[in-house]
Amino acid sequence: MGATLSRDGDVDLSVPLGPLRLRNPVMPASGCFGPELAPLVPLHQLGALVTKTVFTAPRSGNAAPRLTDIGPGALNSVGIPSPGLDAFRARVLPAYAAHGTPVIVSIGALAVHDYFVIAEGLRAASFAAFEVNVSCPNLERGGVSIGADPHQVHRVTRGVVDRAGDRPVIVKLTPNVASVEEAAHAAEEAGAAALTVANTFVGLAVDLRRRRPVLGNGTGGLSGSGIKPLVLRLVWEASRAVAIPVIGCGGIATTADVAEFLIAGATAVQVGTATFSRPDTMRRMIDELPAQLSELGCRRVTDLIGSLRP
Repeated sequence: MGATLSRDGDVDLSVPLGPLRLRNPVMPASGCFGPELAPLVPLHQLGALVTKTVFTAPRSGNAAPRLTDIGPGALNSVGIPSPGLDAFRARVLPAYAAHGTPVIVSIGALAVHDYFVIAEGLRAASFAAFEVNVSCPNLERGGVSIGADPHQVHRVTRGVVDRAGDRPVIVKLTPNVASVEEAAHAAEEAGAAALTVANTFVGLAVDLRRRRPVLGNGTGGLSGSGIKPLVLRLVWEASRAVAIPVIGCGGIATTADVAEFLIAGATAVQVGTATFSRPDTMRRMIDELPAQLSELGCRRVTDLIGSLRP
């Protein structure tokens, strides 16, 4: 895909993402934005579309309530509902592919082998890349997140890479680890073409009067502007630890946020919670990015990537 220039033709918004070339660095985070919002946002203008995470079998998600506002963000325990692999392949994926934008399919599993089943099941489908969500609880290991163990990250990544054909594999890392560099290295060594940093932080909201968790599942994933400084650090650390591109994800709500993540080392960004209150957030970012780059003295998005000065 060719370069995308600003209206005056002076600013190149395109970015390389492994073997892919995106028209700009802005895409939705998995689970936060679907093709049903096409009337509000011209999806063909986005750098890529990331699907909701697909599992092998249908999932209804966690018990209600699933979402609570915590001020500078949100705490959710949606539980990743999924129609299952067959329905995803037949109905959901075509709805994403209809917009002429590279589609990144997010896959999840509660057992390592299921990642491989999904990769094989989608071998004949048409899409640009996989994003492997390794933040899922592994029921084979007592519910511990797969992404918490670098050996498991390597195993899952290698297995999907082996079954992905010529499609690049992006690995979405959890922030709930002692060292994001170890997980990043494990994914890179297993053949990942890029990383997404990061998924949500585990948190708890308490109903003061009832003395019970607010969310039906107890704990949930913290997202939104409050986690931005934490994820910026993780992106900076991961991007220095590996040679593959990093997609920043967490707390990105403005065009300035996009620029900060690029400076910290991200090649592209994913936008999630900000779209809940402003579905047009990503369109505004793309519209405003040329002016932001010009203000920073840059003619290309790639001029910003990894430019943080020690």
